[in-house]
Amino acid sequence: MAVNNPYQAYQQNSVTQSTPGELTLMLYNGCLKFLNQAKKGIETKDIELKNTNIQKAQNILRELMITLDMSVPVSESMASLYEYMINSLVEANINNDAIIVEEVYGLTTEFRDTWKQVIQINRQKQYGSTGEI
Repeated sequence: MAVNNPYQAYQQNSVTQSTPGELTLMLYNGCLKFLNQAKKGIETKDIELKNTNIQKAQNILRELMITLDMSVPVSESMASLYEYMINSLVEANINNDAIIVEEVYGLTTEFRDTWKQVIQINRQKQYGSTGEI
């Protein structure tokens, strides 16, 4: 498949050449982007923008949830938090509640920032550098 748009080619390469850890980081960043758009939709009373982006954020959270390694003890707690976040977004979507979207945004940011630190620590161990992301 030939990609004529250089930006699309860059995006495709960044996904296909990323480590699983980097892909997870991309999912968190995508989720944050969609939550921002959903909040914007609530504020501007653009129901379609809100609904579409809440659904995209929920889909990312579901993907993160199903990829958890349940043999790791912390995974059960993370699965519960993801479930809470998904259910909260259902409520936010029904009630046009930007405060709930903000809460989920905060939790997602914490997950993303923690994941970023894990990647940096692993890079330090592997390469002996900071591996700044």
